[in-house]
Amino acid sequence: MRRCRAGTRSCSAAARATDVRLTALNVHPLKSGAIRPVRSVSVSPSGLADDRAWMLVDPDGHMVSAREVHELFTIVADTPATDATLDRALRLRAPGHPDLLLDHPVAARLPVRLFSLHLEATPAGPGADAWLREVLGHDVRLVWCDDPTRRSLQPGVSEPGDHAAFPDAFPVTLASTASLGRLNDWIVETALERGEDVPPPLPMSRFRPNVVVDGEVPFAEDGWTRVRIGDVELRAGKPVGRCVMTTIDPRTLETAKEPIRTLARHRRSPDGDTLFAVHLVPVSGGRIQVGDEVTVS
Repeated sequence: MRRCRAGTRSCSAAARATDVRLTALNVHPLKSGAIRPVRSVSVSPSGLADDRAWMLVDPDGHMVSAREVHELFTIVADTPATDATLDRALRLRAPGHPDLLLDHPVAARLPVRLFSLHLEATPAGPGADAWLREVLGHDVRLVWCDDPTRRSLQPGVSEPGDHAAFPDAFPVTLASTASLGRLNDWIVETALERGEDVPPPLPMSRFRPNVVVDGEVPFAEDGWTRVRIGDVELRAGKPVGRCVMTTIDPRTLETAKEPIRTLARHRRSPDGDTLFAVHLVPVSGGRIQVGDEVTVS
């Protein structure tokens, strides 16, 4: 495998000459909930269908994620986009609890906070809130984004009209298996230098990407400006700054130093962010499926 410095134009040029394919698709109907792999999914300007359309907030309306409540990883949320047999808007499942089935709520919207963003969302209702309090042991409320177009994206990076529901920053996140392989190599090197036991390779699930592609050049995606997956075109936003949520094992809910420790060494931006994967904004809609050819520029 050819190695080259992350984000260089030579990496991007090499990627153009390489056959790149879509290897995995992931939808997250509930922000910070369990990852829902799918074989195909519809894409609109707001992202993958139903991705991060639901979110938990605290009594003050501030977002609650797995950063604060690790157990959120154990809640399995499905919509018709992730389970074609489902005839309700949302189904929540958790070990030891009955399933919760919900329709799209029609209540008056309430103000919510997503980091520093002031947004509006529709509350799912007291029944859903009671179920979640029982599962998580925290005072939370479930809300739904009824209209993603109300949220504008980051000025200076996005374009007028760009919008999304409740992702952290942009509608779609793309990651590369080649980049993950290089990161895992670096993690091994870090452990050996420090005299530590070599950890098992990190899975892609730590980074919760919507779109996973293959290819031979690590971090070539840093230099991409446009991506076409099947018939759907997407525009590059910016590299993804990673947070401590990537250090939480979604199976055991335990935390560790990786991958942030190694990303800080090899993938730190001038602003101090630790980078892995890239944000994308859909330019056109359509349907994509695993195995689709990925064309980059």
